[in-house]
Amino acid sequence: MHFALIDMQWRIKSLIFIFGILYFVLIFNIYNLQIQKGIYYLTKAETQERASGILEAPRGNIYFTDRNNNLIPAALNKEYQMIYAVPKEIQKQGTSTLAYSEKLAPIVNLSTEELEKLFAKPNDLYELLVEKATSEQIKEINDLNLKGIYTDSHLLRFYPFEDLASHLLGFVSSADETKKGVYGLELSFNETLSGKPGEIKDGKTTESEPGKDLVLTIDRNIQAQAEEILKKLVEEYRAVAGSVIVQEPQTGKVLAMGGFPNFDPNNYSKSEIKNFLNPAIQAIYEPGSVFKLITMSAGIDSGKITPDTTYTDIGSFTANGKTITNWDYTTHGPYGKETMTNVIEHSINTGAVFAERTTGPDIFYNYLIKFGLNQPTSITLPGEVRGNINNLKNGKDIDFATAAYGQGVAVTPIGLISAVSAIANGGVLMKPIILVDEKPETIRRVISSETARAVTQMMVSAVEKNVIAAIPDYSIAGKTGTAFVPIFGGKGYTDEVINTYVGFTPAPNPKFVVLIKLDKPAGAPLAGQSVVPAFRELTQFILNYYNIAPDKI
Repeated sequence: MHFALIDMQWRIKSLIFIFGILYFVLIFNIYNLQIQKGIYYLTKAETQERASGILEAPRGNIYFTDRNNNLIPAALNKEYQMIYAVPKEIQKQGTSTLAYSEKLAPIVNLSTEELEKLFAKPNDLYELLVEKATSEQIKEINDLNLKGIYTDSHLLRFYPFEDLASHLLGFVSSADETKKGVYGLELSFNETLSGKPGEIKDGKTTESEPGKDLVLTIDRNIQAQAEEILKKLVEEYRAVAGSVIVQEPQTGKVLAMGGFPNFDPNNYSKSEIKNFLNPAIQAIYEPGSVFKLITMSAGIDSGKITPDTTYTDIGSFTANGKTITNWDYTTHGPYGKETMTNVIEHSINTGAVFAERTTGPDIFYNYLIKFGLNQPTSITLPGEVRGNINNLKNGKDIDFATAAYGQGVAVTPIGLISAVSAIANGGVLMKPIILVDEKPETIRRVISSETARAVTQMMVSAVEKNVIAAIPDYSIAGKTGTAFVPIFGGKGYTDEVINTYVGFTPAPNPKFVVLIKLDKPAGAPLAGQSVVPAFRELTQFILNYYNIAPDKI
């Protein structure tokens, strides 16, 4: 009995000892996993979750609209296959990184040197090799079955209309492994679109918050038609570039904004950096005779002239030892006695000079400021530059004379169309808006409604006299501009020109304003030959598209 009790006690102690050892081993393993290797596994889990896109917030979409207020996706997220590496796992294999690199190089289109550099990074758990992998690449990687090389899928930005409105939209770059907007709306609204990414903290995953959508005032159909006409125009005249804007004058809504050359934001790396800049807001130019509308507005509104004020044209004007002539002086000669309306009809340079000098330089300069030509329009797009009228601050007579017909002063296309939209809007300048949830914003009254009507009628008369922009049964108000391009970094002008046409219809109650600009067309044609027919084609499309009733039946 005594020996049996001792045997039982020994067995109990043995079991306690054995379970104690097992418990110690378990605690040690837990310690090893959670403490010593915890950081490794947490980091690996985070790497896998980052590769799979779980932590990434879905980026908000960008939408065009149409005349029925339908939403049309302009930028959205699309699932793409990818190939990535975990260098730390590769290094553990005992195989040289060179062997890996030589097998992978022809598949992922990277050099062996580039791959070796990536694979040699110490404790590196993630390197993206191919952002948009083809099915062939995925198959080849899977066939290799290399430890540390993985395939997966992730969301990337996709632009279904490719190069349409590319300057306006911009693109999303992931060059530094963090997707962020670059250029255009993707940049200016990056924070809104990005949302809030998720995170892994203390082994717990916090879900991401998706970004918000943007809905644009851009009408997809008008945008597509405008860009098609612009591209055809640039190609036909072998021009360097071109721009087009369509705006609603009463609200400031931009219905279309395009430039050429443009780019495909799905494959932005194939384009030159200079093509990413939006020429409608990020470049200034001397507009030429379009500026006569501003000159006449200043003179009429200040009471210094009227549309019927006359002067006698001798074909030239001299000031400060310099002589300027009318654009058609060699073929037409002096015009003789002409009204201010005739000046707009025939685009007479000396007539614009007469209007400016009669108005006075100080009053003229102040009206340019009222029209906002020395300031950005504050459109919600990144990188907008301001016009340049600085040479008039202490300008000579000749500076004001050339400014009267749009040489020696510079504007942006968005600044110019906003100024002309103010005339179309009864003299009220509106801020250009690009988002449907932006409320129309009045900047200021620039000229009286009576002045706006008078200048509009002068524009209508110019269209009727020159015919090219005319559309049957509609009153079209418009003005051409053919400006010589200044010598870069020097004085004087080249023989190259920039053609501009800006106009609106129906003139008594304009529904839209159109600006078309053509940079350095071959042969330096007049605007009437190049941009005016393009304006008429686009205007006719918009009239039909909106089913706008004729006003001259």
